[in-house]
Amino acid sequence: MLNRRILRIKAFKELYGSVLSGDMSLSKAQTRMELSCEATRDLYLYMLAIVSPLTKIARERIEAVQKKFNKTEEELNPNTKFADNALAKLLDEDADFQKLVSKKKLSWDQYDLLLKKVMTSVASKDYYQAYMSGDERSLKEDCKLFTKIFEEEFVDSEELEMILEEKSLHWNDDLAYALTWCCRTFRSLADGESWRLLPLYQSDLMKGEGVESDRLFANRLLQHSFAGFDKYSAMIAESVVGWEKERLFSTDVLLITMGLAEAANFPTIPVKVTINEYVELAKFYGTPKSRSFVNGLLDRLIQKMVNEGQIVKEGKGLL
Repeated sequence: MLNRRILRIKAFKELYGSVLSGDMSLSKAQTRMELSCEATRDLYLYMLAIVSPLTKIARERIEAVQKKFNKTEEELNPNTKFADNALAKLLDEDADFQKLVSKKKLSWDQYDLLLKKVMTSVASKDYYQAYMSGDERSLKEDCKLFTKIFEEEFVDSEELEMILEEKSLHWNDDLAYALTWCCRTFRSLADGESWRLLPLYQSDLMKGEGVESDRLFANRLLQHSFAGFDKYSAMIAESVVGWEKERLFSTDVLLITMGLAEAANFPTIPVKVTINEYVELAKFYGTPKSRSFVNGLLDRLIQKMVNEGQIVKEGKGLL
């Protein structure tokens, strides 16, 4: 499930927290990182578990209308397409999914207000109206709708982000990634596949010889970043004479430190890949000037280490 970009983010956060706190215990940081990795999969499960509560809201609204004395023609013959959607039924009847959600206590029971707001918003959208007016009733159609709901209603939702932050500190910044995997799950279910718990690391989804463990990658990256922190940060300090102090923002230094640790200790990862990855992280965790600063300095220091023989890659085209 977890790819190397999100693993780099998690390693970066642990390095950042350790430097800020002054507690450079590698074992503690690795333990926290593994808990954070597991928490991302829990967030995926939690968001997947919102399908049934949203469906329940729709049913309750239909039932509430049925209690009225003077009902309109539409209210006498309500459209139950969403309330009867096959996706909610499939997840409700999946014993493994329900057992896991219950075991991890991933409940939406106390967030009725959010659920009702989401359902009201969904009901007002053109994509929902098109779904409700369509004649097709199928799991595939229902999965397409929920993919749209997850893309339109949950991404950049401040209220949802606040709830997730309240429930777990590990869920900070992971929502978009979890939603992506929920949508992938909808597509696989629509294609007739059964739900199954995703392996925690993407490398666990791959078969064959030569597949490198992503879990090992994350732990080694953190280990080498800790071990080389003093050396790499000193190299950075020596290379920024004349630069504005604001460019020495702490996240930039740590991102470059990790980039150098990766370049020096992972001989099969191309230098360009390493530089690009940390430049991308700088967009989100640095200042407006971080991208160019990290790109320029990381490239320069890596080339210096290559020339000095401190960085050696296995195979052609990796430098």
